[in-house]
Amino acid sequence: MATVTAQQQKWLLKKFHTLCSRLSMDADMKLALISGYGVESSKDLTNAELLELCDKLNEIANPEDAKLDKMRKRVIAAIGGWLRMIGKEKEGIGYIKGVACQAAKVDNFNKISLEWLTTIYNMFLRKQRDAKSVNEVAGKIAYEARFGTDNNLLN
Repeated sequence: MATVTAQQQKWLLKKFHTLCSRLSMDADMKLALISGYGVESSKDLTNAELLELCDKLNEIANPEDAKLDKMRKRVIAAIGGWLRMIGKEKEGIGYIKGVACQAAKVDNFNKISLEWLTTIYNMFLRKQRDAKSVNEVAGKIAYEARFGTDNNLLN
């Protein structure tokens, strides 16, 4: 019976060779690629190295997927930043993805198009920037109300 690690390596090797084929790489090109890891055969690569190689090859083969992945991460960070700003920093990734899905009116985070991801990202960055500006002005007004008017404070 094969271990989980051996099964994972088998799957990663298959993925590696599939990606190399899709990129029309010949045996010499594959050898040049893996020799950078100090091995002569792809079977000698660790699972971590295979995963790294597969990720790099996938970015080359599917640049649109890489754009989507990067924008998904940005959306998660932007929504997470806004949630921290409003005091909901304990909400998890599921909640953040749910907020994004509601904004895009879809039921699955991975179904959100690049255009919607960009819109949601910009919207939550704008919400953070607006909230900071409002908080600054409100703080100055509260200070004036409590300690008196300073003509230079709001100007």
